[in-house]
Amino acid sequence: MKKILDSIDFPADLRKLPKVKLPELCEEIRTYLIESVAQSGGHFGSNLGVIELTVALHYVFDTPKDLVVWDVGHQAYAHKILTGRKKQLHTIRKKGGLAPFPRREESEYDTSNMGHTSTSISLATGMAVANRNKKNAPCVVALIGDGALGGGMAFEALNHAGDIKADILVVLNDNKMSISPNVGGMEKYLTRLISSPAYVNLRDKGLEALKNMPTVQKLVHRAGIQARGVITPGTLFEELGFKYYGPIDGHDTETLVEVMENLKKLKGPRFLHVITKKGKGYAPAEKDAFSLHATIPFDPVTGKKNGSVKDIAYTDVFANWICEKAKKDFSLHAVTPAMGSGSGLISFSEKFPKRYHDVGIAEQHALTFAAGLALVGKKPVIAIYSSFLQRAYDQLIHDIALQNLDVLLVIDRAGIVGPDGATHAGSFDLSFLRVVPNMIVMAPSDEHECYAMLEVGYNHPGPASVRYPKGANLCGCGGKKSQPIEIGKARIVREGKNMAILAFGTMVGRSRKAAEVLDGTLVDMRFAKPLDEKLLRELAKSHEYFVTIEDNVVMGGVGSAVNEFFAKANLSVKLKNLGLPDKFLPHGLRGEILAEVGLDEEGILEAISEFIKE
Repeated sequence: MKKILDSIDFPADLRKLPKVKLPELCEEIRTYLIESVAQSGGHFGSNLGVIELTVALHYVFDTPKDLVVWDVGHQAYAHKILTGRKKQLHTIRKKGGLAPFPRREESEYDTSNMGHTSTSISLATGMAVANRNKKNAPCVVALIGDGALGGGMAFEALNHAGDIKADILVVLNDNKMSISPNVGGMEKYLTRLISSPAYVNLRDKGLEALKNMPTVQKLVHRAGIQARGVITPGTLFEELGFKYYGPIDGHDTETLVEVMENLKKLKGPRFLHVITKKGKGYAPAEKDAFSLHATIPFDPVTGKKNGSVKDIAYTDVFANWICEKAKKDFSLHAVTPAMGSGSGLISFSEKFPKRYHDVGIAEQHALTFAAGLALVGKKPVIAIYSSFLQRAYDQLIHDIALQNLDVLLVIDRAGIVGPDGATHAGSFDLSFLRVVPNMIVMAPSDEHECYAMLEVGYNHPGPASVRYPKGANLCGCGGKKSQPIEIGKARIVREGKNMAILAFGTMVGRSRKAAEVLDGTLVDMRFAKPLDEKLLRELAKSHEYFVTIEDNVVMGGVGSAVNEFFAKANLSVKLKNLGLPDKFLPHGLRGEILAEVGLDEEGILEAISEFIKE
């Protein structure tokens, strides 16, 4: 028997279906999604929960003419299925395959490249303003959810959009990671009522009749808001200038379509609150939406993941270190902006709940909150991903470094992250951290060094950072045999002749082959700031060639720091910088991308050999 999904390639095909067929289509998409992600791995739970909502959006709105902006782009798999990419879904996150998030270069249905969170309302507001005077202007919809409404930028955008009366519809996909009121018949009835043209017309005419009595009009308006706030959570959004509708069941396709059709006819800022269940329709994901938020390939019948799940040695070292340290130092507080699990803080949160602070998707607040802790004598340790630290750069400079506060940044997912691609790559932290006064910037070459650097950073009475990739170990020691490290002190891994490789972080291991083949000196630089200038002066006396290697953009990184030193010291050496190129790199396995840019063992050997020949 032919499935409905077989006849759906684009939203235009979807809109030919009678409404009664939409629930059946949703179940077919759910099955297709489960089978596909079971093969490829990828983001899972949130995508299962947003299927009905995705179908309703494309059914009601005339995409791609109408503009739907996806926040938290990892919930867009069903969107990809319905917009011409169904047969390629099994390639998602693989090199050369579909991007893990919406990507404009991939489809005209992707209105913006979306990898981070809390940005959709700002984008939608800009689009609406740009189209304000157009004839037959497109509808603009911002779909936000999976915790993204907790980001401060979302509220900045709501405040602006409400104030200028932007013609946008904000849809909140509330899957219990944000505000979570009950769903029931009364809420559904109220939403249908207050979104209907008859109700809107009656309300607007009533206010029009009172226009000559502004005091009474204002009183009636505010009384209406407060009365509705008793039974709905919309008071906040109404105060920001939005007309609030909801909450409604995000898995009731009929209601979703009906309400959206009503709201499409309205103008101005509108806010639709939709309740969904993360992992909907797949028992293992419903039971454990947390661990199945994103997954490696798995058995679609049992939900059991294939192969080893753990590939996070550096994160494990941090997890063990911070729990051990917290037992001895009661001033230690752990802070994270919604990255507790990925950063290794689950055990800490269970053992020290009063000293664990997950502030939600709010990186700026996380850093300034930590500054507040430090100002009154606590020792905050901030666990954050490299790409998300970018969102709090001003707070790092103004609130932490400027005051020389005692804060340790533990930066995970540094360098190439692999399948998540350019939006999540930690390609810039060495460059933007080393230019900040008072900062100490470190990168371990293995777990041994990681443990030691966490100790150094914690004991240093000022801002310090330790950055490492998501990845496997190199020494297998677990970090517990670490010896103390002196700040700014590099270590010679191998002594050679005439050529010195100055490697940083995990590039040390990848540079060993080149050092051995070319009989060069291999240095684990350890510190991007401060540099071991004494060692560099000594090496310059006996080495003609110098090569710096880092998994960070070449511009402004460790190589630039070394260049600056040699120029300042007036030392004449032949110098080459290896690192990430000046472009955003595609998604793929970490090893694949490093090989593509010449930072695998063979690529490093070839680059250095060519440099010496030249």
